[in-house]
Amino acid sequence: MDKHFLTPLFSPSSIAVFIGKADDPSTQTPQAQALNRALRAQRFAGTLVFLDINVSGTLADLAHTEADLAIIALPAAEVAAALEIAGRIKCRAALVISSGIDAALAAELNKIARRDGMHLLGPNCLGFQRPHLLLNASVAGVLSAPGPLALVSQSGALTSSILDWAQKNGVGFSTVVSLGPNTAVDMAQVLDFLASDAHTHSIVVYLEGISSARRFMSALRAAANAKPVVVLKGGRKAAGNRAALTHSGAIVGSDDVFDAALRRAGAVRVRSFVALFSAAKCLASRYRPVGRRLSIVTNGGGPGVLAADWVSEINLLLGSLTPEQARALQPQLPPLASLCDLIDISEEAGPEHFKTAVQAAAKAPQIDGVLAIFSPKVDVDSATIATALADANKQLGKPLFTCLMGDATVGDARRILSDAAIPTFRTPEAAVGAFGNIAAFYQNQQLLQQTPPPMSDLAKPDVEGARLLIESVLAERRKVLTEMESKSLLAAFHIPVTRTILARSVNEAIMIATQLGFPVALKIDSPDISHKSDVQGVALNILNAVGVRDTYVDMMETVTRLQPEARINGVTIQNMSSQQRGREVYVGMVTDDPFGPVIAFGSGGTMIELINDRVMELPPLNQFLARRLIERARVAETLGDWRGAAPVNMEALEQILLRVSEMVCELPQLREMDINPIIVDETGAVAVDARIVIDNTPPSARHYNHLAILPYPSRYEQVWPLKGGGDYTVRPVHPDDASMLQEFVRKLSPESRYFRFVSSMQELPATMLSRFTLIDYDREMALVAVYRERRVGAGGEVSEVPRIVGVSRYITNPDRTTCEFSLVVSDDFKGQGLGSRLMLSVMDVARDKGLSEIEGLVLAKNPTMLKLMKGLGFVIKPFPEDADFKLVTQSL
Repeated sequence: MDKHFLTPLFSPSSIAVFIGKADDPSTQTPQAQALNRALRAQRFAGTLVFLDINVSGTLADLAHTEADLAIIALPAAEVAAALEIAGRIKCRAALVISSGIDAALAAELNKIARRDGMHLLGPNCLGFQRPHLLLNASVAGVLSAPGPLALVSQSGALTSSILDWAQKNGVGFSTVVSLGPNTAVDMAQVLDFLASDAHTHSIVVYLEGISSARRFMSALRAAANAKPVVVLKGGRKAAGNRAALTHSGAIVGSDDVFDAALRRAGAVRVRSFVALFSAAKCLASRYRPVGRRLSIVTNGGGPGVLAADWVSEINLLLGSLTPEQARALQPQLPPLASLCDLIDISEEAGPEHFKTAVQAAAKAPQIDGVLAIFSPKVDVDSATIATALADANKQLGKPLFTCLMGDATVGDARRILSDAAIPTFRTPEAAVGAFGNIAAFYQNQQLLQQTPPPMSDLAKPDVEGARLLIESVLAERRKVLTEMESKSLLAAFHIPVTRTILARSVNEAIMIATQLGFPVALKIDSPDISHKSDVQGVALNILNAVGVRDTYVDMMETVTRLQPEARINGVTIQNMSSQQRGREVYVGMVTDDPFGPVIAFGSGGTMIELINDRVMELPPLNQFLARRLIERARVAETLGDWRGAAPVNMEALEQILLRVSEMVCELPQLREMDINPIIVDETGAVAVDARIVIDNTPPSARHYNHLAILPYPSRYEQVWPLKGGGDYTVRPVHPDDASMLQEFVRKLSPESRYFRFVSSMQELPATMLSRFTLIDYDREMALVAVYRERRVGAGGEVSEVPRIVGVSRYITNPDRTTCEFSLVVSDDFKGQGLGSRLMLSVMDVARDKGLSEIEGLVLAKNPTMLKLMKGLGFVIKPFPEDADFKLVTQSL
């Protein structure tokens, strides 16, 4: 159970190969011939057995044949029979390289594999490579060189191209996996394996599409939390757009949503084939994390300016020396050196000047990385410059990137830098882009650490009232809420809205406007009109009763003429905003396939589609995510001191985003939403107009199945009494628990640590600590028992310090119906019922998730745990794979 479930596939000790007659290539398919050559080109570390399903006596020999993995490269009509045989010889994984298999046959193969408990990769794929095992189970080309990089690709053609490119450029791999279109082992499972693979230090992914957003996000978040993940996605531009009922639906494209998903998963996206490996190599360096401030050291003004321009273009910051730092550095550089923004050390600069400038920039706390640009000069040997930079890099502690301009005279210099593991590029833009990837990784890792609950700490909204409103609209067989209904829904979640009253006649309009006070705005109210401005259904700044009368009559006539089929309820009337220096912003929501609901933010007003200022985030949000979302929009530049206006009330704007997040989490019927404009100034924010679209067939909201990222499950928090007095809290783990969990493990007795981890380690490695605290609550759960311990400080002051005193955990097995548990309790809290409570609580969560059975391995020499398991009703039996363990199971 300690091995990953895909170990038989990617790290087999024995392989059964089905290619027909192994010694007669003329009987083999082209894939079989290529596979045969690939397998035999090097000596696989394990055992290879070749089986022919058409040879008499083969079935009789099966009793003497065992293998972890079956590799099948046969004609389509023979694949199912070979897979049946693989099941009989107890293979736990299978790879089908055969091509030309349609979806129906692929489904049949998946069914056979599931029945026999095999993990199936393929069909219609190129296979995989594991260079450190000397295993080339692919038809993608020769075995690649071993290295720390893993490649997962949904395109066979691109896989072959990448391997060919890597061979020439000296790039090695830990794993190469080509995924077919109908494979049972999918992208999510491969990422899950690579996250725990010791040979893999970073992962590159070529992706064209995903089937399950929740599973993909779960695996990608786990992988990106453990090691850098870089993604290149094909099909960025959609072939066509559906008819949208809101501005959100019109301006938010699926590729934008994919960007938001990758950011939230902690991965980095690149836009080109070459950038894929550039980013992976940079991210695999020891320089993590960093910020966005890049300093440029150059001996040529032009290339430095190009680099600085690209820094601004990709939303980085130019890191500069302070006047004091510049004065201290100036005497060590040539007389013509300029240290204003760029560190231009002049054309006369030599190796020591480069080294000194780079070291000075790296020491500056306001600088996160350094780019050294060298332009070839007469009588300056580029190799000496490279040697000086390599020497400087040994003590920097920050990322160093280099750009050697030209080609003919810098070949040796590039080799020196490559040997020193310093990224080097041919153009300033490429070098700046590489730093941008590291900066994006750092920023996205911050987003990854956020695990918000579905509800914020703000005043509780009227969720039931909102649901009743939605049900009443759906009962009328409508999907589009009117402005009045939309604002009522916002008000249920305490989003400030302008007071709006519906007038059904011109006399009502005049009376309402007079009571509200002028100036007022009039808007057509119709469930059939999505964009009121398109039919001249909006009039602003009406100053008197005569204006209201004339506007009402003209608006009704115009709308009726332009859209005669529309049902018209009347005209809504509201006061014009009194926020004279307010800024107009927009908050929206769309439902993406496959990522589900996505929250959008940007510039508001009538020009929203033309301005094209929108940024996105996947729910749920917390204050950190809401603030980062606002900062990414171009409109953020206007929210501070702007043209004499005071800075806006940012907290009020953040609260609207948090409220929208609550709506999205608690109301799965929502499909599109426009709150536009929201007028925000120093006093607060108010929603002036709103448009909401709902759906008649909502998924279950109980487990937030409509969200790509599961919220922090605060509903599982409980307080329990201790036998000796006091109490403790059992709650799901979150990333902030890392230091407490490490302290908990350090304080365990050697025996308790061994019983839990079957290891004598004194503390958790960093990768294991992050994996234990940042979890995906959809596929696993970790409950911690937190006790507030009274401590007396040096000055006699008394405080309560939270302390983890127990942990129970389960992780869902690949069958998605059973799970494996673990349990450990602090030595000084044993015998107080914590073990039983933690196990019962984690079993309740597993049962709530719909799992049918929980199982675990307990050391046979751990009688206390075995007694606890027996008392909880677990069945205890020998573990056939290791006599030192007992297998304990219980139905849920």
